[in-house]
Amino acid sequence: MGRNTRKRRSSMATKAVAASAALALGGGGLIWANFYASAHESKSGQNATKAAQAAAQVATISCPDVGQKLTNVPNGARQGVATELANLDKQITEAYARLASTRQAQANDSGFVQNAIVGPLKEKRAATIDRIRINIQRAGGQFDSALSRLAACQTQTTNQTDAGQGGQDGGGQQNDGGGQQGGNGQQQNNGGQGGNGPVAADFVDITKVQGNAQLGVGQNGLAANGRSGSRGTFTTSCGTNGNDNHNTDNVIVAPGVTNGAHHLHDYVGNQNNDAFANDQELAGADTSCQNQGDKSSYFWPVLRLQDGSQDFDQNNDGGGKEGNVGRILQPSQAQLKFVGNKRGKVVAMPTALRIITGDAKAFVNGTGNANVNWSCTGFENKVQLEDKYPICPQGSQVVRTTNFQSCWDGQNIDSANHRTHVAFVQADGTCANGFKAIPQLQVRLVYNVPAPKIQNGQVVNPYAVDTFPENLHKPITDHNDFINFFSTNLMNKMVNCINTGKKCR
Repeated sequence: MGRNTRKRRSSMATKAVAASAALALGGGGLIWANFYASAHESKSGQNATKAAQAAAQVATISCPDVGQKLTNVPNGARQGVATELANLDKQITEAYARLASTRQAQANDSGFVQNAIVGPLKEKRAATIDRIRINIQRAGGQFDSALSRLAACQTQTTNQTDAGQGGQDGGGQQNDGGGQQGGNGQQQNNGGQGGNGPVAADFVDITKVQGNAQLGVGQNGLAANGRSGSRGTFTTSCGTNGNDNHNTDNVIVAPGVTNGAHHLHDYVGNQNNDAFANDQELAGADTSCQNQGDKSSYFWPVLRLQDGSQDFDQNNDGGGKEGNVGRILQPSQAQLKFVGNKRGKVVAMPTALRIITGDAKAFVNGTGNANVNWSCTGFENKVQLEDKYPICPQGSQVVRTTNFQSCWDGQNIDSANHRTHVAFVQADGTCANGFKAIPQLQVRLVYNVPAPKIQNGQVVNPYAVDTFPENLHKPITDHNDFINFFSTNLMNKMVNCINTGKKCR
């Protein structure tokens, strides 16, 4: 398998398109089919109404996440299992695309979704899960037969997808149809410029949200750097991806699989991170960090402004073909800071340690692994949002803050589900038995985003984070990734700075 080509934005990246250019997935890249016919054609108008009703009934597909359940995969089976897990993601993506492009058939046949989409998807998933079993058993591992029951998927209606979106009271308006396309006022099936979100219910005016959290409270260990223990900090400056280093791979979750993420990532630090990079290549790569001893890879899903414009990947996998559309926004700031543990000293991270924080599939998986903080400059110590995008007042910028797990099992640089080798601190700030405190990475991304407007229950010019298409660009899906390639000397400097209470760069 050949190396994929790293993509760069073209000079035509932000060229606006007419609203009438919206096509079904596989044609022009958008996953919304325009069923709104001319008003004088009564039959077509009736069909359009049926199609709109069908769209309101079924919004997305929800499938159990098999990868999260795999906690013990032999090393000899990991590549094969990773490939099959990527196949499961691809199957869901294809099924969602079929769901989004067959609204008329759904309106005409109440059994269409089950018979033509969900049923065949279950069969494909069952075969893939069985191949995972074979990979594990061939390598001498044990396969949990209960995983075979994860083949079946469910559909979620629009009402179900809106349910739970009001957990943080901010006066956000609910919306069952959502979004606008361009300037002709036609509604889309499920909101957003790409037809798969966001919708008005995903946004809230931050000035109307009651103060809900200090930055430093909660499951994600934000208060790790307290008044005792290791109080120093180490900041690394790696730029804001001004060289447009993007791809839709994920070398942690889907090594060797092109478009394993099904959405686009920003990369800072290591410049050789794609699906095919091994540890030796990453260790020898160039870095965008000012301190050349930091060749770590920091990557997160891009943020886009859905203002009717297109970017370089409009017709690409992981981009417009999968509902990730609009103009990519480069952060105005990307702050990368490592802090300590409030109860004791930290130890050095091992080379090539991989950490994923947050859950790219949290909208369909549930929020068990979610780790999201959305806010605005000037409000960060008052309001931190999880399931809403903030609408910031004039002069204020959108902020994404992510705080990584800061306890390590002391042995593994990765785990089968990419989670169990690291953990957040316990309620008292200590690491669980057998785990060691390591420097906690805190990533703060700041963006200049034109404030969206809510008009007649619809969001105009929304912004959204890239997602797997079936996750509908929900803010709860934000996530962040890190692979440690600090030099030994620089890592030791970091640990010393943190443990002695210094502020270093």
